[in-house]
Amino acid sequence: MITSFLLKSLDRSIAAVVAILLGLAIAIPALNLLTAPDHPLHVPTYLVSLFGKYLTYALLALALDLVWGFCGILSLGHAAFFALGGYAMGMYLMRQIGARGSYGNPLLPDFMVFLNWKELPWFWQGFDMFWFAALMVVLVPGLLAFVFGWFAFRSRVNGVYLSIITQAMTYALLLAFFRNDMGFGGNNGLTDFKDILGFNIQADGTRAALFAASALTLAACLVLTTAIVRSKYGKVLVAVRDAESRTRFLGYRVEHIKLFAFTVSAMMAGIAGALYVPQVGIINPGEFEPGNSIEVVIWTAVGGRGTLIGPIVGAILVNGGKSIFTAAFPEFWLFALGALFVLVTLFLPKGVVGTASAYFTRRKAHRRAADADNLVAEPMAAE
Repeated sequence: MITSFLLKSLDRSIAAVVAILLGLAIAIPALNLLTAPDHPLHVPTYLVSLFGKYLTYALLALALDLVWGFCGILSLGHAAFFALGGYAMGMYLMRQIGARGSYGNPLLPDFMVFLNWKELPWFWQGFDMFWFAALMVVLVPGLLAFVFGWFAFRSRVNGVYLSIITQAMTYALLLAFFRNDMGFGGNNGLTDFKDILGFNIQADGTRAALFAASALTLAACLVLTTAIVRSKYGKVLVAVRDAESRTRFLGYRVEHIKLFAFTVSAMMAGIAGALYVPQVGIINPGEFEPGNSIEVVIWTAVGGRGTLIGPIVGAILVNGGKSIFTAAFPEFWLFALGALFVLVTLFLPKGVVGTASAYFTRRKAHRRAADADNLVAEPMAAE
């Protein structure tokens, strides 16, 4: 029943993107592991990790699109959910180091030994087990989003005010995680990871597997998000976005509708953060930076808000451009990013995918109109 519900919502474009992601999950690891380094089709390991990072960013943008594109909630705090998922995975990876750390302590991470901690904090218990860490990856961001959304949506906080308090929440977490006494590594964060599920995290095979996991997770979340927005609930979600007062007048509990979407979106962002950390090798409080949340908004706007595919395309295009641009002109990247956002807002308000979709829709409409005219004209000519 669940499978039919998910598959029924897929159209040709979504199915094509899912197929591409599944193909990449096979092709990129194969080109990395099964081809010689001097082969023209060989994909170096550093590119595998870089592409995997882009896919985690695409998943984060997709999570934002669920609440911004279809519910009208402009969240400037999704970097917080991303970072919390990353920290949950980072804590598991730190526990896997064991006695191989610089201080040789089998229980305490190096930064705790350095700060003279005597025992492992209670909130680090259980993170030596992958299943527990995976549960926390979705539970912690989801719980924070649920509590935050419960109070915000019940109080009918909307628009720019909601955006400001989501950014304030992110900044508060940034300041908290910077403190050494919080037990999360302070300014340096968590790094020097060794293993994941017993496999060397630096090995080519592990890097390829992490890329494949990122592609498969993005495909699964795309299917899930499509099913949500094209269900009856999704229709109400769009109604809340377009006319919240009228939807409330019709008897819908708008705060519950918003809360569900916000919580699911936060869980997806947490999963993206968990996949990001082992591929980049570090997680620190800098991931909570409010500017990171603003960048996610730009990715979504560039690709096309409310299109599902657009945020994926936008995240990959912008971050690919960032990698190239910062290598050539690192000091001008922020100016280029701001200019890109302004240009898209002025000339491509629907984003790349939204504009392209509207263009092809108009072409189909013109073609159908022309065909209809021809059908009418032919009998008249014959008469």
